Amino acid sequence: MTVDFYRTEPSARTSWRLAVLMGANSRTYKFSLGAALLEYAAQDRTEVTLEELAAPYAQRLLEHLAEAPQAPSGQSLRDSDFLSVAKQEAEESTGLGHPTERLLHAAVKSMPTMVMQKFHNLGGGTQTAHRFYELSGRSDKRVVHLTADLRRIARSEQTSGLRGELDARWNIVENSFAAGIGRSLIEEGVAVDLATLKITDKRRRRPVTGVTEALIGFQHGRCLICTQPIGPDDETAVDHVFPFSLMPRFGGLSGWQGPDLDLIWNLAPAHKSCNSTKSDRLPTSAELHRLAQRNEAIMQSPHPLKRTLQVSLRGVRPSSGVGHPWPHFLRHVQAYCG
Repeated sequence: MTVDFYRTEPSARTSWRLAVLMGANSRTYKFSLGAALLEYAAQDRTEVTLEELAAPYAQRLLEHLAEAPQAPSGQSLRDSDFLSVAKQEAEESTGLGHPTERLLHAAVKSMPTMVMQKFHNLGGGTQTAHRFYELSGRSDKRVVHLTADLRRIARSEQTSGLRGELDARWNIVENSFAAGIGRSLIEEGVAVDLATLKITDKRRRRPVTGVTEALIGFQHGRCLICTQPIGPDDETAVDHVFPFSLMPRFGGLSGWQGPDLDLIWNLAPAHKSCNSTKSDRLPTSAELHRLAQRNEAIMQSPHPLKRTLQVSLRGVRPSSGVGHPWPHFLRHVQAYCG
């Protein structure tokens, strides 16, 4: 399905989204690296020293480490592990406002053999179609060459959106690592607080990240209704693809018997103007096709968004189990609303 996601919009930006949104996550290092790469590429730098790149890499990890675990709870770490060093150096680094020399050295030493080897990997022996950096030089004088593809996406109209998607994915993953909370997210998925448009963990109802930031990357940064990019200055809304009004409209004595329309499967970032014009009409066949593609893409991402959609599919999978389930699910809902 990652092939289908790329084929829909074959671009360097899609390769970036594949790496950030759909790669496996045993720790959060790739998000720190992604943030650091975007920072320098936005300056149109063609190359940086590994030590230069390591500074924002370590700093961003420290900021997140202060709020949430950056590896699964209960995972044993050696004292020499980069995350162990980060924990040991966190207090002094925070006081300095930048990583300590020891932490910076640990980052420089570990990055080439760890996160920088894995960033482009998608699992199953496949890699992104585009590369965003190359390393050259000796171990003590390594240079990171930032590719033209990376510089283009870092300076494009969707840059702020890509940063938001990266941070949203980071927040989701680190919450899945937290003891107790993580188990709930992985087993039950997440909920949506429509009052704040935040994704929350179901048990504590605490916000994890924004709905738009978590979902829009799976729509290639585009409005589900008009298919045009959602820019940084555009007013946005979260559209109920099947309008929420269907539930009270079909209520009556027996109540609404269809699937919950307030869940992630039915919510899609859109331009506010498009959402207003759409109002309470049923989705078009083209919109349903795009929603099915979007949901199939989310199903390729690691937990807990994947789990959230798996739970929504219960009871309506094709009996044969063959093919993608979302077109079948959406036809089922459309027929019910008939």
